[in-house]
Amino acid sequence: MSPSSPPTSDVALTHPDRLYWPDEGVTKQALVDYYAEVWRFMAPFVVNRPLALLRLPDGIKGHQRFFQKHAWKGMNAHIEEITDPEDADGEKLLRIADFDGLVALVQSAVLEIHPWGATTDNWEKPDLITMDLDPGEDVAWSAVITAALELKARLEARGLAAFVKTSGGKGLHVVTPLAPKAGWAEVKDFARSLAESMSADAPDKYLATATKAKRGGHIYIDYLRNGRGNTAVAAYSTRARPGAPVSMPLHWQELNQEIGPAAFTLANVPQRLKAQRKDPWGDFFDAAVPLE
Repeated sequence: MSPSSPPTSDVALTHPDRLYWPDEGVTKQALVDYYAEVWRFMAPFVVNRPLALLRLPDGIKGHQRFFQKHAWKGMNAHIEEITDPEDADGEKLLRIADFDGLVALVQSAVLEIHPWGATTDNWEKPDLITMDLDPGEDVAWSAVITAALELKARLEARGLAAFVKTSGGKGLHVVTPLAPKAGWAEVKDFARSLAESMSADAPDKYLATATKAKRGGHIYIDYLRNGRGNTAVAAYSTRARPGAPVSMPLHWQELNQEIGPAAFTLANVPQRLKAQRKDPWGDFFDAAVPLE
C-alpha cells in the first residue's frame, strides 16, 4: 500500500452521521476516516491481539458505557472470537485481523481499544512492556516528562529500547518492544522492579502502588498493565473523553512543555503524520530484544 492510499472497507456503517463526540462534531464516519489515515501505523499494535473494548453506543455524553472483553449480541463477523488457551471452557476473547475488523469496532461504537501486550500467535510470551505514568492532580507536566526520561534511561541501561506516547489522558506511556521469549510472570516482575526502584530512589516523586491517599504530588508508575490478560490503550486509539484525544506515539525529542497530555486529537493527528513523513514508532519492533 502506498502511503497516500488509505485502506477501504466492506463493512457497512449504519447511521454514519451518528455523533460520537458531539461537541467536536465527530461522527461515526469521521472516526472511520481517521482510522483509515493511521491504519498502517496502528495495525501492528491491534491486529491479532486479544482486545478489551470500551463501547459507548450513544457517544461520550450518553449513559451507556460497556467495557467488553467478550462478544455481544449482533456483533459483526469481522470481530473474531478466539479461545484463550488457558481457559478453554471460558468465554471466548475478541480480536481483529484487518482494517475491516477495525471498522466493525467503530460500527459497534468502540471508542477505545485496549490490547494485550502479546499476540495470539504467542499467547504466553509478551512482545511489549507498557509503563503508565499517571500523575496526581497537582503534578506539573514537566515532572511527567522527567519521569519518562528516567524510565528510558533505566530501560536502556538494561539493553532495552524505550518509546514514548501520550496516554490520551493525563500522562505518558513508556513502551518497550520485546522479542517474545520471557513469560508473563518474568515480564511483570521486571516491570514491577522498574517501578519500585524509581519509587525507592525518589519516594517524594514516585509511587509504585496505587494508594489514593498518597497520590497528591506524586506520579504513580503503573506496571500492572503487564500481567496476563491486562491491557493498555493502543497507540493511535482514540479516548472516550472530551476533545477526542488520541494516544499518540512521539519522538523523544518532541517531549516538551508545549505538547501536553491531550495535545493530539482525532482532528490533528493525520495532518501531523503527513507533515512528519515518518512514523515516530516506525522502528518499534525492529528494536525488540529478549528480556534476559
